[in-house]
Amino acid sequence: MSKPPATQYSISLDVTLDNVPGVLGRLCTAIGEAGGNIFAIEGFVAKGKELERDIVVNCSSVEHQAEIVSAVQATEGVTLEQWHDRTFRMHEGGKIEVLSLCPVGDADDLSMAYTPGVARVCKAIAADERLADVYTIRKNTVAIVSDGSAVLGLGNIGPKGAMPVMEGKALLFKEFGGVDAFPICLDVSSPEEIIETVIRLAPTFGGINLEDIAAPGAFQVEEALKAALDIPVFHDDQHGTAVVTLAALENALRITGKKMADLNIVISGVGAAGVAIGKILLGAGASKIVGVDSKGAVYDGREGLNAWKQWFAENTNPDGKQGALSDVMHGADVFIGVSAPDVLTVDDIGNMAADPIVFAMANPDPEIRPELVGDLVAVMGTGRSDYPNQINNVLAFPGIFRGALDAQATDITEGMKLAAAKAIAESVTDDMLSPTNIMPSVFDREVSMAVAKAVAAAAIADGVSRKQIPG
Repeated sequence: MSKPPATQYSISLDVTLDNVPGVLGRLCTAIGEAGGNIFAIEGFVAKGKELERDIVVNCSSVEHQAEIVSAVQATEGVTLEQWHDRTFRMHEGGKIEVLSLCPVGDADDLSMAYTPGVARVCKAIAADERLADVYTIRKNTVAIVSDGSAVLGLGNIGPKGAMPVMEGKALLFKEFGGVDAFPICLDVSSPEEIIETVIRLAPTFGGINLEDIAAPGAFQVEEALKAALDIPVFHDDQHGTAVVTLAALENALRITGKKMADLNIVISGVGAAGVAIGKILLGAGASKIVGVDSKGAVYDGREGLNAWKQWFAENTNPDGKQGALSDVMHGADVFIGVSAPDVLTVDDIGNMAADPIVFAMANPDPEIRPELVGDLVAVMGTGRSDYPNQINNVLAFPGIFRGALDAQATDITEGMKLAAAKAIAESVTDDMLSPTNIMPSVFDREVSMAVAKAVAAAAIADGVSRKQIPG
């Protein structure tokens, strides 16, 4: 199945057209016949012998971009002056920058912002280090830490290869949570090196967001940093995914009428995200969960499990189910996929219980494509924005860190995660809820603020806040 044209492969074409009848029509026809979708054409008035136009065309791949360019170049009366890939152009020079918050227009400003006035603030913080959370960027700054060993959909591409993803994450932190985040991509060879480096960097930041670190090292890194630091440490691949999955499931249950405690749940993928999803679902009242990895069902007694899969085995699969994914799908109410493309079949869906819920969240290609399931499922969700019910971490992490920073939290607890999931789910009101609308829009800024308020309150309730948040 060929992929449809999409914005991520869009190109901008700078063309000159002969100002005679039919040229623009020929150009549009040529682009359409080559499979391109014209996204935008600069408005114009036809004057003079030639027209200069900028045309944006959505393509389906890099190869398709070249086909569109060739089609334009072959069109009579059209000269292609230049073209560029809009996604690469957006990334030129990076996607974030540092801005000053105070003027430095004269000597008086300088004397307060820097020497000699800054010495007074330095001495105050040295005498009481808690003041760093008030008078420095720690108050609102998060480090996005990655070694690039497990970048979503790309694998181990290294720290420099991971930079555009971490910059994008920083952009989302600011856009949706007002949090200043900075990418810290580390050239390391072990989890221990990540741990040591982050501990040394921690005085600069009010929180640590771990990202795209391969399991099981990701578990080791998070556990060690949570123990060593007095600021929130949050592995978004684990806990952000778990939070939005729980929110989606809560709203799917509102549609199906099923109860969390009664569900038979299958999780495909027992890595960082799968383990965290299992843990948060247990905390939300689920009791019958079976995880499946590349070797089959995870159960207590299976040989070769690492420490975190062993924890999962001991706390899930109460009936000790064994076998492949298709074997444990019989009678399942819920499928949650954080694994690989096309591991789920239509027959597997047919073997599920009545009104099944399917969250196929592998990116960029889901465990089963929604168009294959038709009316077989009650609710279908994916991790993609081009299908209904996108289950996306951006609904979680900006608000979670906003609330944690506002509360001056020392940790992010299970209670804070559950509160975040509840706030996301409740952002979809009864009149908005439908089988194709179980999640709020990622562009709804009110969601992050609702999450932040709920997380800050939960931090106080769980005793990890350094201050009381006014109601």
